[in-house]
Amino acid sequence: MSRINELFNSELHVINVGLEMFKDDILKQKGKVSHLEWKPPGGGKPEVIALLDKLDQPDVQEKIEAANKLAVERIINSQPVLIGFDQAIHVVPGMTKKTILHAGPPITWERMSGPMKGAVTGALVFEGLARNLDEAAELAASGEITFSPCHEHNCVGSMAGVTSASMFMHIVENRTYGNIAYTNLSEQLSKILRMGANDETVIARLNWMRDVLGPMLRDAMKFSENGIDLRLMLSQALHMGDECHNRNNAGTTLLIQALTPLILRTDFPTEQQIEVFDFVASSDYFSGPTWMALCKCALDAAHGIEYSTIVTTMARNGVEFGIRVSGMPGNTWFTGPAQKVVGPMFAGYKPEDSGLDIGDSAITETYGIGGFAMATAPAIVALVGGTVDEAMNYSVKMKEITTTENPNVTIPLLNFSGIPTGIDIRKVVQTGIMPVINTAIAHKDPGVGMIGAGITHPPVDCFEQALLALSQRTQS
Repeated sequence: MSRINELFNSELHVINVGLEMFKDDILKQKGKVSHLEWKPPGGGKPEVIALLDKLDQPDVQEKIEAANKLAVERIINSQPVLIGFDQAIHVVPGMTKKTILHAGPPITWERMSGPMKGAVTGALVFEGLARNLDEAAELAASGEITFSPCHEHNCVGSMAGVTSASMFMHIVENRTYGNIAYTNLSEQLSKILRMGANDETVIARLNWMRDVLGPMLRDAMKFSENGIDLRLMLSQALHMGDECHNRNNAGTTLLIQALTPLILRTDFPTEQQIEVFDFVASSDYFSGPTWMALCKCALDAAHGIEYSTIVTTMARNGVEFGIRVSGMPGNTWFTGPAQKVVGPMFAGYKPEDSGLDIGDSAITETYGIGGFAMATAPAIVALVGGTVDEAMNYSVKMKEITTTENPNVTIPLLNFSGIPTGIDIRKVVQTGIMPVINTAIAHKDPGVGMIGAGITHPPVDCFEQALLALSQRTQS
């Protein structure tokens, strides 16, 4: 008994496991306590635990580890290079004049969210397929328009992701593996098509991008002998304070720095060149789509590896969140309900005005930047909310659900450790830790645009579905 009394007469250093409320009680008693976040494997669901056990069998696990090693090697070794710009109709596989690509997993017109419907109708007016938004809505519902996910055409698209035939695209080549990825150009401002806005000013800007910006960038890149090494530029941008999803101050500066000598060599009038430079200066998001194409290019090289449990796509359409996994070849989607995005709102808007999580831009987190690299960009909290400590912790925590680190893209404040790379669905389900995504918030209704930014996470459903499908595949 004397030893017990001795224990309670000394200063306590407690590790609390389980309910966090117990930690608060100990703190009230002036005790020192550390809280250990712990959740039962697989959320405590017996059927999910059984799936994890199946994949943990020695013979299966050996195949999975070998496949995952190959997948992350392909991601890390990929060298995406910007080689040009051109209109979607000329370069995107499967694009037609009546094709509209959208963000996220497949969805029909009837089920689309407000922002996506706004972007679709705006794109149809822009393409000259409808005279006004009412006609565009009728056309979209008629069955004459082909709707398809950007990801199924080697593309990615910000927010609504709506991409139509006349839009100019980045062309990014994987110099290591030969695959190509595409994404359209940034519209810069908050009242833009990708956010669901579609009035005359939005269409006028799209017309200018088609007639001036796109052709100028296309012609400029013809003077680039070797293209622009995007992986090197990405690493530099992160070292300069970007996370290259929602903070792109450095990345945009580096990109336009590389493009400027090429633009000045084109035959476009000085007045139009000035228009382009003013447009780029209007927002730091000019390089945002560029990093999305880089990430898509690297991750596609890792897709279709049998037995691999590495996530190669995370994307949202405003209704559903979808993932694709390397070990399920082709366009197999696993979906769950899109989530709310929690963060600061622009003046005059309330959380209830928000649409649900939307966009292909989570390809950045899938690669290991964006929310996974917020330790490189503490200033991002001014946009998405939270604290600098939380931003740092996100980058550390994401290492628990990833396979390795990418030595080519590093985080200075974490001793230059590589970005967390290779989300493993087994680790996500085992730990209950969901990938963190920082993202913009679009208004729930069409025609409005961006109203804030914040943090969100995928639903666990899609990871559990993928786990089941891969488990069945390994048993067959």
